[in-house]
Amino acid sequence: MKTIEFDEQCPSCKGTGLYSGMAERDGLAVVCSTCKGTGCHHFTYKYEDFTGRVEDTTIIRVVETNPGIVIGLGKQKGIPVNAFGGMPYEDWKSGSPFPPKSEMRNYTCPAWWYQSADYEKKPRLKECWDTLGSTFSKCPHFASKWLCWERFDKENV
Repeated sequence: MKTIEFDEQCPSCKGTGLYSGMAERDGLAVVCSTCKGTGCHHFTYKYEDFTGRVEDTTIIRVVETNPGIVIGLGKQKGIPVNAFGGMPYEDWKSGSPFPPKSEMRNYTCPAWWYQSADYEKKPRLKECWDTLGSTFSKCPHFASKWLCWERFDKENV
């Protein structure tokens, strides 16, 4: 392990030793809890040199992103390994791109998926914007999201 250490101006109080945040007003402050009032913060960071990506033998499948859904194989529930999209770990490790239709199509619509995966590809359909301020799963079209995926595939050949 290597270590980087240095003294820096306390980032919390900007070196004053005093902190005035949202609860301290009208000329009142508290002693900064980061530097204990010294104005100086001792920064320490321990690290290992990067020598290459480390293999993880526990992973069998890689999904490009997670838009906020609990994912897992659910062996006791019989969920197939590809239910969440993605690709085999070995393919990802070798540098293969994610194949077509490897999105999490069973659980997301194109707008939900690409909001996380690649915002530039997020559909800008009027139907999607009708649910602005709501959750994707409450969209009136969500129950038939496969139709949205079909449209997305046709428009993004």
